[in-house]
Amino acid sequence: MRAWVRESYGGPGVLRLEERPDPVAGPGELLVRVHASTVNRTDLAYLTGRPWVNRAVCGWPRPRAWARVLGSEYAGVVEAVGPGVTSYAVGDRVCGFADGRPGAHAERVVVAADSLVARLPGGWSFAGAAPAMEGAHYALAMPRVARTRPGDRVLILGATGAIGSALVQLLVADDVAVTAVSDQPLPDALRELPVTEEVAGPYDVVADAAGKSSFAACRHLLAPRGTYVSSDLGRGGVNLLLAAAHPRVRFPVPKAGPEVATEIAGRMAAGSYRPLIDRTYAFDELPAAYAYVATGRKVGNVVVTHDAAS
Repeated sequence: MRAWVRESYGGPGVLRLEERPDPVAGPGELLVRVHASTVNRTDLAYLTGRPWVNRAVCGWPRPRAWARVLGSEYAGVVEAVGPGVTSYAVGDRVCGFADGRPGAHAERVVVAADSLVARLPGGWSFAGAAPAMEGAHYALAMPRVARTRPGDRVLILGATGAIGSALVQLLVADDVAVTAVSDQPLPDALRELPVTEEVAGPYDVVADAAGKSSFAACRHLLAPRGTYVSSDLGRGGVNLLLAAAHPRVRFPVPKAGPEVATEIAGRMAAGSYRPLIDRTYAFDELPAAYAYVATGRKVGNVVVTHDAAS
């Protein structure tokens, strides 16, 4: 199969398109023929090894063997199931997020059958479904840990990113009053929702979906019992430390099992969630997709189509 491989950390220039042996589904695994994938900030961090904690995960001084082929989101068709798998069958159309186990920037990828994977809802293309899981599963963790309820007022910072744009849609569907702001204009798909862009607190929750703010900067916007959550550890892990010590700070540790994937797929089927797509690149253009994500200006998601069937 063809796969984009890197042997060292760096920018998009370290990626090389190579022929590699097809992977094989082991016990509890699926072999998926990838029709579409994405490039997200997780992939970029793994590629560059920045922040440096990513090198502790992927290997030092060079990436470990499992981290040579990146790509954490995918949509495609199950080509084989490993021993013990009964939840999927050959021919199933699926989408998912391989958290901590990349490999989707190739023609085939092996994923755990009990990971964040679900069947595509009817009518969804591979390209439309490929970015469905990563941003949404991070987004779902934020209201869960903040314990939002219908009628709550929530300010979303970074509302145009993959996580932020998913969070806007998920909260609106749950009857939460959303104020959505970003350093980029909101796309039409979000403007069509009942959201406001005028920041006027106090808020029950301030959700930093881009990880670019801080509790100190947002504290004045919170109601007396309001909660601050961020999708990022913060400088020096400050958000994690505050969550352990401060009653008004929560850290949203995401869940990545099949139950969460089923919930996301259900929202897709109901029409209450559709991942935003900024740009689409062909598989042979993958380095250009990484270069665009590295600008920090993407709105929603960047999709990579592996063939015409996407």
